[in-house]
Amino acid sequence: MNRHRVDSLGPDDEVMPYSDDETDDELEASSEEEPEVMPGVPQPPVEDRPSEMAWKVKANDRPYHQLPEFQKKVFLCIKKSRYSVIVTIIKGPINAINVTGIKDLVDDLARHRMDKEINNRKCDVLLDGGFQDLKWRDIQVGDVVRLKKNDFIPADILLLSSSNPNSLTYVETADLTKISSFRSCVLFVSPEALIECEEPNNRLDKFVGTMLWEGERYPLSLDNMLLRGCKIRNTEACHGLVIFAGGDTKIMRNGGKTRFKRTKIDELMNYMVYTIFVLLILVAAGLAIGHTFWYEEIGADAWYLFDNKNQGASYRGFLSFWGYIIVLNTMVPISLYVSVEVIRLGQSKFINWDLQMYYPDNDTPAKARTTTLNEQLGQIEYIFSDKTGTLTQNIMEFKKCTIAGRSYGTNPWNRQADRKFTFMDHSLVARIRSGKDKDANEFFKLLSLCHTVMVEHKDGELVYQAASPDEGALVTAARNFGYVFLSRTQDTITIKEMEEEEKTYEMLALLDFNSDRKRMSIILKFPDGRIRLYCKGADTVIYERLSPNTRHKETTQTDLDVFANATLRTLCLCYKDITPAEFEAWSRAHKEAQVAMFDRDGALDRVYEQIESNLMLIGASAIEDKLQDGVPETIATLAKADIKIWVLTGDKKETAENIGYSCSLLTDDMQIHYGEDIKHGPQTSRQGKKKPTEPFFPAPGKNALIITGGWLIDFVDMACECEAVICCRVTPKQKGNVVSLVKKYKKAVTLSIGDGANDVNMIKTADIGVGISGQEGMQAVMSSDYAFAQFRFLQRLLLVHGRWSYIRMCKFLRYFFFKNFAFTLVHFWYSFFNGFSAQVAYEDWFITLYNLAYSSLPVLLVGLLDQDVNDKLCLKFPKLYLPGQQGSLFNYKNFFISLFHGIFISLIIFFIPYGAFLQTMGQDGEAPSDYQSFAVVTASSLIFIVNLQISLDTSYWTFVNCFAVLGSIAIYFGIMFDIHSAGIHVIFPTPFTFTGAASNALRQPYLWLTIILTVGISLLPIICIQFLHKSIWPSVGDKIQRNRKKYEMEMEVEERKKPPTFQRGQRSRRSAYAFSHSRGYADLISSGRSIRLRPSGQTAWWEFRATTLVYLSPF
Repeated sequence: MNRHRVDSLGPDDEVMPYSDDETDDELEASSEEEPEVMPGVPQPPVEDRPSEMAWKVKANDRPYHQLPEFQKKVFLCIKKSRYSVIVTIIKGPINAINVTGIKDLVDDLARHRMDKEINNRKCDVLLDGGFQDLKWRDIQVGDVVRLKKNDFIPADILLLSSSNPNSLTYVETADLTKISSFRSCVLFVSPEALIECEEPNNRLDKFVGTMLWEGERYPLSLDNMLLRGCKIRNTEACHGLVIFAGGDTKIMRNGGKTRFKRTKIDELMNYMVYTIFVLLILVAAGLAIGHTFWYEEIGADAWYLFDNKNQGASYRGFLSFWGYIIVLNTMVPISLYVSVEVIRLGQSKFINWDLQMYYPDNDTPAKARTTTLNEQLGQIEYIFSDKTGTLTQNIMEFKKCTIAGRSYGTNPWNRQADRKFTFMDHSLVARIRSGKDKDANEFFKLLSLCHTVMVEHKDGELVYQAASPDEGALVTAARNFGYVFLSRTQDTITIKEMEEEEKTYEMLALLDFNSDRKRMSIILKFPDGRIRLYCKGADTVIYERLSPNTRHKETTQTDLDVFANATLRTLCLCYKDITPAEFEAWSRAHKEAQVAMFDRDGALDRVYEQIESNLMLIGASAIEDKLQDGVPETIATLAKADIKIWVLTGDKKETAENIGYSCSLLTDDMQIHYGEDIKHGPQTSRQGKKKPTEPFFPAPGKNALIITGGWLIDFVDMACECEAVICCRVTPKQKGNVVSLVKKYKKAVTLSIGDGANDVNMIKTADIGVGISGQEGMQAVMSSDYAFAQFRFLQRLLLVHGRWSYIRMCKFLRYFFFKNFAFTLVHFWYSFFNGFSAQVAYEDWFITLYNLAYSSLPVLLVGLLDQDVNDKLCLKFPKLYLPGQQGSLFNYKNFFISLFHGIFISLIIFFIPYGAFLQTMGQDGEAPSDYQSFAVVTASSLIFIVNLQISLDTSYWTFVNCFAVLGSIAIYFGIMFDIHSAGIHVIFPTPFTFTGAASNALRQPYLWLTIILTVGISLLPIICIQFLHKSIWPSVGDKIQRNRKKYEMEMEVEERKKPPTFQRGQRSRRSAYAFSHSRGYADLISSGRSIRLRPSGQTAWWEFRATTLVYLSPF
């Protein structure tokens, strides 16, 4: 694999500014303009638009927010408050005039019920001097709310207080950012205070505001906010002030528009119906013209046709036109839409009932939340997937480590071990317990001390709250090897070493992690007076700072390569002993940098660099971000089906790349391209609306693109040529924009899959939205079209249910058009023999019941049950999915084939009986050449042909199919003999006029031979064509059907062997734990805000001393 990296001026994904406040309309407008750019010149990133402090909030003062200054115009001179409340409405077209409209109405009502369930949740709101239960929809800006443990947060809230003695409030933000963690702040709010902040927007990572109190302004940031969609954890109660409510909340602003989704087959079917209607007009007009000429030439002179009406030929032709519109109206398939909805409903039920998509761990079946998109599942070209919680479980496990040049990792023994810890290496345990291996003990001592984890004692157990799952996994590893982190204060850290007494270390300084440093350090004073710096970070930055005297650099490097091959996230550990004099000098410089007025971060980084040098290497750790079961196999299978998979994530580039390899999205035979590198190459960005004259990657082979989300609009064409794309550092709004770009430029069928509220936008934007009902809440599921519990079920949804639904629907539509043309065009041929008089060729009751009873059931069952190969073969041969992507089974070509097939059958059905009836004599000496006998023979021939034709097209036979075909023929003869009987004619003489026609005609062997001849001549060419096609030009499906038994035996043998589900990579690559690590709680810990106890005597409600522990990932 070739990977070319150059130093460029491209976007840095760590500092890449973006603006995701643009709407879809703005995106379309900007993409249409697309000004030309000079190749090789980096374009400036979009400047973040500063928000005006125009949003003002006062605590517990509803009348204040109704003042005239806060009114906005909504229509003409009508005004309403700018401050939203929580409401939902039924969206989407409500069309109740037909079956499709009623079905859409049912779907919309189901979504509305789910919205109503959320809006009717209860919350404690401070009103009239006390807390009252109010529904979420009644909460307004400025309300003070009380939240309890495990409550969902109903709005964007400024935190005021917490019930915890250390003023901590733990909040799970999994539904927003997929990471359950926390951050901290302290805030005093008075009822006289005025909050001024930014206008509502969709920036999940940003909040800017101030509090004006007693003439002083106090800054407010995202650290002070609880966002809607979060959940209170490990906190009995807390209080907050509502800043944004309803549609103004950040998560709702990221939700995107609710779009009415239709399948490509729906659109094509509508155009075909329009085409049929035009054909109907043209045919009726032609026959009307024919009647005009016929009447002028023949009809006017035929005395026996005189009707005592003085009507001219043109007027009679006009009446004939409308007569043929009525007679030939069965060409326009009105009943088609009802039949399609019945088939879709059945296909949706099959998805719901599929036990192989049922996840027993949380009792979650697959759910088709819409019934209109099933066949679209068989045409997917692009899949857009979230990473955390969708591909991965967001569970970190300590897998391997290397200490002093020796690699380990192939139950812990102390009583306080975590039972879920799976790392096992008896040699490492023996070395630690012996106490003779100082490096091994120092390794785990570092892990237990060098971190920003907070600890909680709950029911005798230690519960760690970490800034990232990686950090928690490392502290848990140290705990399980005997170095147990117990507690911390502003200045100390307490651990228990090897089941001995507790030891407390004085923390002199904490040098926190950030994305530029890619490391963190802590300076500790040991109980014996020594001062030591512990440091952990990415190998690329640690190796640059190692002392020349450090040992085991080469062996550790080798072990890192091995860990990287296994796509594990690595971290190097080192230390440095510091003299008191050295520390005093550095401490003075550190304090000066802390109070610097300009470039404070830069000054601190320079001071950190001074102390983080000449480090001594201890070893390295390796952590696995566990994938969901079956993810690599699913992605590999979907790739074989020629489905392109894009991963859209807010993670760093290196982290996303590692997951890409571990889940088989990126493979060794792919050439990896980086957006910031190729931006300087020629013809990389779209110039106006002109398509590139040549492909971006002329060399053969597979290509993959890894790019920062802010630049993707420049690379749409290039990205679509790649087999895999990883788009990093994207916001929820940008996820939806990426999907919109591909839909707009490539006209491709797209599917988005995610599990959290930050995936809602792309789920709504894509043609198909799939929600993972996991641990991240129900926002994604509520906005999705299909839902299930595991990513691996996606391959069955697409390759089995999607493919079957597409094939069934295409076969149904082709046959439906054929049988209607064959039925209707007999009237056309009959017109040439009845003076174009709009006379029907069949009995009226046959016309009424043809689509209702005689030919509907067999084709409905084909649309519901047919399958060319079974589900196992669908998964074994993903190439079977290609016809759906190409749309080759139903298009205008197939439509005209069905049209000409119907014309051919109608010719045979009419002219063979017509020729047989000329100058014939029955056994009884009577001529059976009357109109009624002719109608019976043509109708009987048609019923045999259409039912035998669907039999030829049926691939999967069951008892139900046999019963439907034979039953339809039996129903036809049963009803025909009944309505042709003398008894019913006596009761209803006017509507039943074919008295005795069936019994008279069908007792003639000559007419039975005519029916057999008609059916034989109609079906024989079709049988020959199908035989030649499958023998000379077989499709992939035909070949698999031919060897079905052999493949099924092979699969049985493979199932017995059962190879491992996942083999890790074989390539040499550096995995980067530190690149994905998040900023910790150094500021919080150093300031002591979260540890210092609350002073007594503060009892007034407004003197809430609050701390929010909320971790929000950058996006």
